[in-house]
Amino acid sequence: MVRRATGAGSGTGSGTGGDAAGVKGARRPEVRLPALEPWREGELEPDGDYDGVEFRELDLGGQEGVGARFMDCALTGCAVDGTALGRARVLDSVLTGLRGVGTQFAESTFRDVELVDARLGGVQLHGAVLERVVVRGGKIDCPNLREARLKDVVFESCVLVEPDFAGARLERVEFVDCAVKGADFGGATLKDVDLRGAAPLELVRGLDRLSGAVISTGQLLDLAPVLAAALGIRVL
Repeated sequence: MVRRATGAGSGTGSGTGGDAAGVKGARRPEVRLPALEPWREGELEPDGDYDGVEFRELDLGGQEGVGARFMDCALTGCAVDGTALGRARVLDSVLTGLRGVGTQFAESTFRDVELVDARLGGVQLHGAVLERVVVRGGKIDCPNLREARLKDVVFESCVLVEPDFAGARLERVEFVDCAVKGADFGGATLKDVDLRGAAPLELVRGLDRLSGAVISTGQLLDLAPVLAAALGIRVL
């Protein structure tokens, strides 16, 4: 079975103990997979149950796996263009090198998951639940995380382009050595969110929702023009 880490990660926060800024760090998953069986059963199925399975270098594009459950699984180098995985449950698993556009994960659950070196565009995660998740490396364009719930999530060494967190709830979320471009936090609720490791940090909406987040002095200066505009302040 998977072993889970309950201590600190390596980000700017320091695990559940927090740091000098008073922000609590995210609890990271530590996934150790059992011996896996290679997948040879053809296409995914709605409400399918996949336990201890390795999906390697497969084209899963356009397949229907709505409501499926993945437990102790590895998905490596798979294409997921338009794959329908809404309301799926991905538990204690490692997803490496996924690539695709328009992948559907709406209202899905990710718990104790590592997403590594993904190349995704327009991935739909609205209403999803992410708990003890690390997103490491890769680039994700226009991820839709509206109304999602993120708890103990780390974005590390990755690029997020126009991420949409509108209406989402973020608790103990860290951005570590990553780029955040054109983010929307409109209507979001933040608690113990550490944005200091995001460079650049670009927001298009939701500056008024950053209560509960911590940023660096340099980031404050970078955001000053947008903040002034949002407050109706003229700087001459």
